[in-house]
Amino acid sequence: MAQQEEIVLWLDRRWKKAIERHLKDETLQEHLENVLDELCNRLPAHEYERISRAIQAEAAAQRAEEEAARTYAAYHVVENGQEWYFKTTPGEELLDVCKKLRSYITTDESAAPDLFIKMFAGAQPITAEEYDALTVLRMQNTGKNRGVFDLDFDKREFSAVHIVDGWWTWAMRDVSVAAYHATRSSFAPVKEQWSKLLDHLSGKEITSAGHLSARNFSFGEEIIESDGKLNFYVQADFDVDAAFGTFVCTDQNDDWLNIYANYDMEQDCLCDTLELNLCRGDGTEENWNYLLNAAEKEVLLRKMEAFCQQQIGISLHEYAQQLRDEQGAAPEQTM
Repeated sequence: MAQQEEIVLWLDRRWKKAIERHLKDETLQEHLENVLDELCNRLPAHEYERISRAIQAEAAAQRAEEEAARTYAAYHVVENGQEWYFKTTPGEELLDVCKKLRSYITTDESAAPDLFIKMFAGAQPITAEEYDALTVLRMQNTGKNRGVFDLDFDKREFSAVHIVDGWWTWAMRDVSVAAYHATRSSFAPVKEQWSKLLDHLSGKEITSAGHLSARNFSFGEEIIESDGKLNFYVQADFDVDAAFGTFVCTDQNDDWLNIYANYDMEQDCLCDTLELNLCRGDGTEENWNYLLNAAEKEVLLRKMEAFCQQQIGISLHEYAQQLRDEQGAAPEQTM
C-alpha cells in the first residue's frame, strides 16, 4: 500500500475566502496541491526518481492484488437481431442469471427494461475474443470466472458453460419455470434453491448450434493418422440437424452425416474445426467445416484425450510424438 500521510492546515475561513478571491480559476486547495507538486519537482533528480519508482511499483502491486481478487461473469446476448458481449463483476452464477431471466420475461412490460442487458447496471462491454478467454478460464475452474452465459432471445435459448460438460443449453421457458420452482419459497436456503433449479432442468437439455457439449462427443472406430493429423470419427447419435443445420434425423430421406475431429500432430494441438461430410441418398456428397468455440474445443480435447488413453494407452501428445518419430525413422524409398 502507498505510504500516504495526511497534512492538516487550520485557517480562518475569512482568510481562505480572501485568498481565493485573488486566485485565478482555482481553489485554495488546488493551489496548495500545485505548490506541493512544485516542491517535489525541486528535489534532487535521483531522489525524485527513486520515490517516483517506488510509488509506481506500489500502485501496480495494489492494482494486481485487486485484479487477482476480482471475479467476473461473461455474457453473450442476442435480442431483436442485435448482439452484445459484456462482463460483470463480481459476477453472477447460474442461479442468479436464471432469476434475472425469469424476472425479465415475467415482469409487466411497463415496469421491465426494454432489453435484457439493461438488467446489468455495471456491465462492461468486451470483445468476442475476451469472451472466449473468459470461457477458457471458466472451463479451467480457476475461480476467476463465476459463469459464462449465452442468451439468445430470438431463438429463445439459454446456454451456460459447465466446468466439466462444457455447454448446457435449455429452452428459456424451461429455465423460467425452473427458476420459479427454485425460488417459490422466499425462505428456502440458497443450497436448496440450487438443488431445485438443477432438478427441474435435468433431462431438459437441448442441442444447439455453437453449444456442443460433452454428451455430443463420443467416438467410434479407431484413431486414424492421415496427412499429419490424428482423425477421430465422432458418432452422430445426437440431434445433428439442430447442431449443423442438416436434415438427416428423419425418415423422409436416406441421408447421413459423417463427423470428424482432428488433432494436428505437428502443432501438437486440437484443430479448430470439425469436418462434416453429408452423404445423400442419391449418391451426392457435401463437405464443410464447423468452427469450434472455446468451450467446445476444451471439452472435445478432454474427450479425445480420454479416448486416446483408452485405445492406445498413452496421451495424445505422446502418441503424436511416437508417430512423428516413426515417420522420421522410416527409410527413404528408392526407385
